[in-house]
This record gives sequence, C-alpha cells and structure tokens, in this order.
Amino acid sequence: MIKIGVTPCMMYPDKSRTSFAPKKLNFMVQDMARYLNREGVLPVLIPSLASDSLKLFVENMDGIVLQGGDDIAAETFGEEPIGSWKGDRERDLIELEILKYAMEFGKPVLGICRGFQLMNVYFGGTLYQDIPTQFETETLHKGTDYDQNTHAISIKKNSFLYRISDFKKEAKVNSIHHQGIKMLGKGLEPIAWGADHLVEAFYHEENPEGNVMGVQWHPEFNWNNDSNLLDADRLYNHFLHFTHEV
Repeated sequence: MIKIGVTPCMMYPDKSRTSFAPKKLNFMVQDMARYLNREGVLPVLIPSLASDSLKLFVENMDGIVLQGGDDIAAETFGEEPIGSWKGDRERDLIELEILKYAMEFGKPVLGICRGFQLMNVYFGGTLYQDIPTQFETETLHKGTDYDQNTHAISIKKNSFLYRISDFKKEAKVNSIHHQGIKMLGKGLEPIAWGADHLVEAFYHEENPEGNVMGVQWHPEFNWNNDSNLLDADRLYNHFLHFTHEV
C-alpha cells in the first residue's frame, strides 16, 4: 500500500462556528481525498503536530502532497503585508517543516496551488502578494466562479509535462489564486507559464524530473469542470511513479 501524506488545511478557534468553535481543526478537502485515493494508494492527513512527530509521519510516507488553501504569509518570504491578505503563518511553518523532512528523506513531493507557492518560498523564492495590484496582466488568475475559472498555459518542450500532455506545447488549467511566483526559488526549473509569463509549474532540478514538483492549478478540481483541462490523472500517475522507488 502506497501512503501519500497530505499536509493539513487549518481552521482556528471561531466563536461563530456551531461545531468545535473553540478548537483548531486540521482537514483534507474531499476533492483532494477523492483525487489521491485509488487502489493501492492511501491518502493520509498529516496533522499539525510538534516537529518530532511530523518527522515520524513524513518518514513513514511514500510521498507528500502539499494542499492548497490560504495565502502564504508575507513574513514567510521576508516581506511586510501590503493589504488585508495576512496569510496563514502558522500553517506556513508546519508545512515548511514537513517539506524539510520530505527533502531530507528523499520523498517525492507534489505541491498544489498554495503548496506550489510554499515550495518556491522553501527554496528561497518570493511571491507577488496580490497579482491584481502588483503585476500587470490580462490573465484572470482568480475569478468569481472559483474552479470554473480557466486559462491557457505554455508548456516547455520535452519536459515531463509536455510528454504527459501528448506532446502539446499548450494546455488549459483551472486558476484560483491571487498570489504568484515573483522570484523563482533556487534549483527550480520552470516548465509551464501563463500568457503573462507567470510560472505555472516547476520541478526541482536536483531530483529526477517530476520527483519534486509543483503546479499552480488544482488538478483535484478537474472533475468539476467540463473544459478540456490538462489531464490530472496523468500528472498524478507521474508523481506516483516515484513513490515506488522510495
């Protein structure tokens, strides 16, 4: 059984909630669970525990998926917040610790949306805190219709993304983010870009191509979109290939 560790989405004590109001919650989005679950593969939520417990969790996983969710806090990449987007600093620190152990143990890693951005920060990169106010673009990266918002990407020829896309240099993906890659992290090789040249996918060049990778879109949401999007299952299968070698 292949065990895929999934970093936690987090909710904090909130008196307005009718359930568990004073409690901190860790959870996995159902679409993510459905996407990762298949015969012989078990998605496992990694809770926000102390560092030594996180290390034990990661050591016993065959691969790690960094979930999407709230913004990366500006402080995490050395900036001050420019507006109301404060991000989730506590979650940042938990996931950076998980990623540190994943790299230490040589685990395959797939970062999705926020997870993609967190990987960039881990490797020393920075982010646009808010694309609409900091980056001139005609591409709508976050619309009002959530996972129905899509845009085209260009794919690097001969990359693994190019191969799993039937050797096409363009594809369509969903888009649900207002932060984006500003300065690319050290050792990250970009393999997909939006029409505005924002990086949409990368892998870490010190690992086999796709063993440690991130995508700005949400492949787990593809099932809910009738558009002809980049094949989510092929992307996941490519990632799973490396879990057999751990």
